Amino acid sequence: MRKLYGLFQSLKLSQKFTVLIMAIIVLPLTILSILFFNNIQDSKIEEKMKNIEINFAQNYSQIQTKVEVCIMSTQAVVNSENFWTKISEYSKSEAGIKDLIDFNKTEIKGIEKLVNSNPYLYQIRVYHDIDEIPEMMPVLYHYDRMNRLSWAEDGEYTSKSWQLDYSDTIFPANLKPQDHLAAYITKFKINNDFSATIEVSTRMELLFPDMYSSNEDELTYFVDARGDIYFNTDNPRIHMSSVKTIHSSIPTDLDSFYSYRDIIDGVPVIIYYKPLKELGGNLIKVISIEKDIAEVNRTRRIFWISFIFIIVLLILFTDRIVDAILRHFYDVLKTIRRVQKGDMTVRVKNCGNDEIGELGQQVNEMLDRISGLMEDSIKREVLVKDSEIRALQNQINAHFIYNVLESIKMMAEVEEEYDISDAVTSLGKLLRYSMKWVSKNVTVAEEIEYIKNYLALINLRFDYEIYLSLNMPEVMYYQEIPKMSLQPIIENAIYHGIEDIAEDTNIYIKGNIHNGYCTIEITDAGRGMTDDEVRRLQKKIDGELETISCSGHGIGLKNVQDRIKISFGDDYGISIASKKNCYTKVVVKIPLLGVVS
Repeated sequence: MRKLYGLFQSLKLSQKFTVLIMAIIVLPLTILSILFFNNIQDSKIEEKMKNIEINFAQNYSQIQTKVEVCIMSTQAVVNSENFWTKISEYSKSEAGIKDLIDFNKTEIKGIEKLVNSNPYLYQIRVYHDIDEIPEMMPVLYHYDRMNRLSWAEDGEYTSKSWQLDYSDTIFPANLKPQDHLAAYITKFKINNDFSATIEVSTRMELLFPDMYSSNEDELTYFVDARGDIYFNTDNPRIHMSSVKTIHSSIPTDLDSFYSYRDIIDGVPVIIYYKPLKELGGNLIKVISIEKDIAEVNRTRRIFWISFIFIIVLLILFTDRIVDAILRHFYDVLKTIRRVQKGDMTVRVKNCGNDEIGELGQQVNEMLDRISGLMEDSIKREVLVKDSEIRALQNQINAHFIYNVLESIKMMAEVEEEYDISDAVTSLGKLLRYSMKWVSKNVTVAEEIEYIKNYLALINLRFDYEIYLSLNMPEVMYYQEIPKMSLQPIIENAIYHGIEDIAEDTNIYIKGNIHNGYCTIEITDAGRGMTDDEVRRLQKKIDGELETISCSGHGIGLKNVQDRIKISFGDDYGISIASKKNCYTKVVVKIPLLGVVS
């Protein structure tokens, strides 16, 4: 780090600027680009996960439907009383040819129709141990034919269980068997007369459609309670070598949907898990996201190549620009070095109009001032004195104005013009209050007194009277408030609410004390405003809409709002409530401070 810092310090100023500019540009862009592409990748994977979850849920629903079809078909055979009654009778006495033909046309054909009417079913077969009853394809068979099936060879199958992924081998070997079958097996017994086994089968590709899909990026397999794994052996996927690893990594206590991301054999995948209680196992789906990530990486590589190319061009361009910008700086530096050697006649040429040009001009001016320091010093002193004299001449003596107003008041009282005397008194108090500026806030009592003087002068202008009504707790008179923050509200009420009515009216000021703060409500019985006008005015006051610097556009109230917030914080300020042709109320919220007597 020290070597880098030392190397940076040894660079020319133009090179430092180039390095800093590129760092300011390249580093944020690099970080943003990394975050951007990571976000794109995550968004792409999340979108794919959502689509796959929907597909997985649909596939699970289809499996449930086909399982229910097989179970309901089994129940239909079990509930076929005529079928079992006939078989029971034939087991006790030899049946005639005509009876067997009728049995075939009615009961056997009925079960066969059940199979043909349901596209999900492959076969419904009933295996029995009654030698007297001949086999009636495709429904009724002897046990010795059932024993040719892989799941029945050892005789360890249980009733109401599922047998998966076996071949239909009940017929001679010269007939091509149907592979990949799944069947619901049910053992059946009537009155100890005979036993039977019902096999309701369907094709594995119908029961597990995703398992036999041709999408090379997906793998679906089923694991039963014994740990046997069933998958499409005709189309093995790249993940098959790790199927057991995937299954062993899934928590065994899950009873609902579960998904997670992993890397299998170097391939990033998303693994979905769903228990299939109906089949006594778990359905697992593995989806490769390698192509999605590769697509994002390909876009990322194209971007970075373009980015580096643009950065190289930008470095060259920036270096040229910085050299051009600092050319005047080096001219100034050369001039200063010549001055350092004692050449006071040298000046910076072609200063330009930018800051460096200004520096060159300042150097030239400095050299000029050094040449005539005494003369310039005298001229500056004369200018300063003249400025001070003009400033003193232009100042207005506030005490002179008060004395003149006091003289006018005395003249009016001598002439018994008491209205004029009172008006001059109010004007004097108003001027004294407004011209005596203080850095701190004033009390509410001082503001109220100022408003009284203001209304006294306002009433001289109109043919009607504006009365001031006060209803305020004593403690509120001592609360602090920014100076001249209530008068603009009174002025606004007069000119925009009362003046158009032109009749005697009241302005009502009410104080309320709350928990930690207090409010001053100023209400006039003027022409009021519509709800839209109130909302628009409130937005102007809050700064959400721009106020126009002229009367009638809320600039006075906006000024009051800003001063209150500056003094007390954003929790305080003013709010408006109004009703058209009825009233307007302005509520001033200020903090409740300690009482000062």
